Amino acid sequence: MPDHSEQAEAEERRRLGTSDEPVEDALVQEFENTVAEGANRLNRTWRALVVTGLFGGIDVGIGLLAMLAVLDATGSKLLGGLAFGVGLYALRLAHSELFTEDFLVPINAVVARHGTWWQLVRLWTTTLVTNLVGGWAFTWLVVAAFPRFDDVLVESATGYLEDGLTLETGALALLAGFTITLITRMNQGSSEGIATLANSLISGFLVVGLAMHHGALTSAIIFGAMHAGAHIPYLDWLVWFCWVIPLNMIGGLVILTIPRLVRTWELVREERTAQDGAAPTG
Repeated sequence: MPDHSEQAEAEERRRLGTSDEPVEDALVQEFENTVAEGANRLNRTWRALVVTGLFGGIDVGIGLLAMLAVLDATGSKLLGGLAFGVGLYALRLAHSELFTEDFLVPINAVVARHGTWWQLVRLWTTTLVTNLVGGWAFTWLVVAAFPRFDDVLVESATGYLEDGLTLETGALALLAGFTITLITRMNQGSSEGIATLANSLISGFLVVGLAMHHGALTSAIIFGAMHAGAHIPYLDWLVWFCWVIPLNMIGGLVILTIPRLVRTWELVREERTAQDGAAPTG
C-alpha cells in the first residue's frame, strides 16, 4: 500500500498537470508521439522502406548541393554546414528516412511492445543501405551538373579520411550520432514548422559545419568527391565507415536514447501493460 506521502505527491501531480502520469505532460505527449510514429516506421512494407530510405539519401544530396554553393561563394565551412541543413529540412518535410534518426523513435515503439527487434534490425539495415545508394546516385548527378564545385568538394571530403580513428575523430563520430538523435527528439517535442526548420539548420551547422563524422551525411560528401575525381578508394571509405557507424550508434543510443527511456520508464510500463491486455488469448 502506498504511504500518505506518495498519495500526496500523486495528487499534486494531478493538480498541476492535465494528466495523472508521474512525468511532465510534455513528456507524456512526446512519448505517445514517438511510440505512434515508431510503430508506423517499423510496420512499413519492404517497398515503403526502400523508397523512403532512397529519398533520404537524395535529400542529403540536396543538402550537399546547397553546402557546395555556399562554400564556393563564401569559403565558410560553418555557413556551408548551415546550408546543408536545407537537405535535412527537405528530408523531414518529405517524411524520408535517415539512419541515425531511427535510434530514438522506433526503439521507443519496440520497448513499448508496438514492434519487434527483428523489425528494428530490418528498418536499420534497409535505411542505411538505401541512404548510401540514394546519396551515391544523387551526388553523381550533382557533380555532373556542377563541375565548378569539384575542387571545393574534394577539399571538403579529404579531411574526413586523413586521420583515421583517433580520440578526436572517434569523439566527433559520437557527437554526430548524439546530435542527430537529439534533434529528432526536439522535433518530436514541437509540431511548429518553424521549429522543424530551425532544428534542421542547427543539425547541418553542427554536424557538417563542425566536420563531425556521420555515416550517411559524410558518406554523401565522400561519394561526391569520388565522382569529382578524388583519389579515394572505396576500401578507404569502407574502413572509415566501419568505425564511424558503431560510434554514431553509441552516441545516439547510449548518450540519449537509453537515458530518455529511463526518464519515461513509468510510461513504458503502462504501455506494455496495455499491450499485454490487448493481446489475444487462447
